[in-house]
Amino acid sequence: MMLLPSIPVRKLFQDNQEKLQLTWVAGALGADKTLQFDDDENYNVAMIGHLNFIHPNRIQVFGISEHHYFSRLENYADALQNSLNELLSLDVRLIIVANDLPIPETLSQYCDEHQITLLSSPVNSPYLMDVLRVYLQEILATSTVMHGVFLGIFETGVLITGSSGLGKSELALELISRGHRLIADDAVEIYRTAPEMLEGRCPNILRNFLEVRGLGILDISTLFGQTAILPKKRLELIIHLAYPNEDEAQTLDRLNIQIETQKIINVPIRRFILPVAVGRNLAVLVETAVKNHTLNQRNLNAAQEFLKRHAQALKEDQVYVAHHH
Repeated sequence: MMLLPSIPVRKLFQDNQEKLQLTWVAGALGADKTLQFDDDENYNVAMIGHLNFIHPNRIQVFGISEHHYFSRLENYADALQNSLNELLSLDVRLIIVANDLPIPETLSQYCDEHQITLLSSPVNSPYLMDVLRVYLQEILATSTVMHGVFLGIFETGVLITGSSGLGKSELALELISRGHRLIADDAVEIYRTAPEMLEGRCPNILRNFLEVRGLGILDISTLFGQTAILPKKRLELIIHLAYPNEDEAQTLDRLNIQIETQKIINVPIRRFILPVAVGRNLAVLVETAVKNHTLNQRNLNAAQEFLKRHAQALKEDQVYVAHHH
């Protein structure tokens, strides 16, 4: 199930108060108003930006030029009131005056009257927005939970999925012993941190743990060291384990020419089906699949190269036969 998280303005203030030296100026009654991305919203623009009446932001930031513009408006009462009314119609939840600029009294009164939180900060506005963009992407990312084991293999985030009892955890243990890194076992939290990017994380209660049949719950950081653990990783590849007699395995393209993808939170992720059978070295096959995926990303496809050679050989054979007849 896809979730759309939200946070109150109060939490944004508390989490960033020290780093951005935030001071609460006005609009105390707006503290519980929430911030939330729309499902199709641009992560970098629509939530926060400099004061803008054309492309509105939930969080409007006053830098030097915006403050100068607003100060000039204060000499024209009607124009100022119209601008403030326009600001209210944009569903603004928070205004931050940066660069240690003086707070316009009119703005402070307006925010109190309309329950819009007003904060000030001494840091420069571009840095303030960069910090808050990263913060908002992390805390408001659309998310879902998937069953599987999530590993960092050759710097690639790989989610291993498959039916219960197929040996996903045993495979993960072997891969960790070969130098790869565990992010999450069993329940993997998947967050969309950008329009086309997913990130896998581990629920706090499961962090560092891997459950293996016959061995129980293992603390991977204690057994293999802290370097065997990663807190999060970008999800780039899904490897799905399947028995050879399963429908998915039977319909598998032997040359794997069709690029199969699985959509997670509307982001397509490359998916590879790996048939499980006695005697197959799954760890080596997974490592090879990851390396092959990396080559495919560089437009190097072994199967397509094989077909080209095959077609060329057939063509040469036909020419040879025609020549000798």
